[in-house]
Amino acid sequence: MNVPPLPRLHDSAVAVAPPDGGTGTWAGAPSAWRHGEDIYLAYRLRRPIGEGRGYANVVARSADGVRFTPVAEVHKDRFGGASLERPALVRTPEGRWRLYVSVATPGTKHWRVDVLEAGSPDELTDAPAKTVLPGDHTVGVKDPVVYCDGARWHLWASCHPLETDEHADRMSTWYATSPDGLAWQWQGVALAGRPGAWDARGVRVSAILPTADGIVATYDGRATAEENWEERTGVATGTFAALTATGGAPLTSPHAPGGLRYLSVVALPDGRHRVYYEMTRADGAHELRTELVQ
Repeated sequence: MNVPPLPRLHDSAVAVAPPDGGTGTWAGAPSAWRHGEDIYLAYRLRRPIGEGRGYANVVARSADGVRFTPVAEVHKDRFGGASLERPALVRTPEGRWRLYVSVATPGTKHWRVDVLEAGSPDELTDAPAKTVLPGDHTVGVKDPVVYCDGARWHLWASCHPLETDEHADRMSTWYATSPDGLAWQWQGVALAGRPGAWDARGVRVSAILPTADGIVATYDGRATAEENWEERTGVATGTFAALTATGGAPLTSPHAPGGLRYLSVVALPDGRHRVYYEMTRADGAHELRTELVQ
């Protein structure tokens, strides 16, 4: 596979609608996992700044990949957070479920990642939380993509420098490894923005697909601070630790200002893939959409 399965923006369906209409109201940031005949989808619900921001992460189940029933929900207050961003849903080799939760520290631009673990997805609501990516006063960490190859855990996270609030929206993707998915060791920057390109201001890996030749990834990018929250989707290739953008125009929403981000990919038994993504709709709200692709 030289390119990952990408949305074609036709024959798609709304998997989760936003909680309201208008700019700043979102349903999205999906993380999907197939288990048996079912697809489990973790996602974030958000209201505008001043009205709650990212107030909940939800885990839902579907038999057809389109119609979802929530089975677990966690709110920002449980973590003492100002907002929640993209979760990562993973089933461990031992058959347990983990939800990695991105938490904003109140009164700052700092983010950290906590993890919940339980025997089934519906038990995640009450599972204890443990901080696994704390960040520090120099960097905020959020939006992890987590992959276990059976012997080793791999993670790509969006990291934001915090030297000034004005520039805290900048982001690059850092790569980390772990023996257990809990104690992580940073290995360096895996993907950074390109000066003068559509992703110059920052990049965030959204999906990883290991192949026989290495890694194919999708990522979110933006050119300016003004495009924050309306990132586009691009493609990168390389290794776990070093990815390079393939070039070309990004994938965007047909509705201004064009946000299409947080792509998540699920491989199906018939060889096709189901993709999930957050996209700007005509009224400025973001909805979580899905479609079948090769």
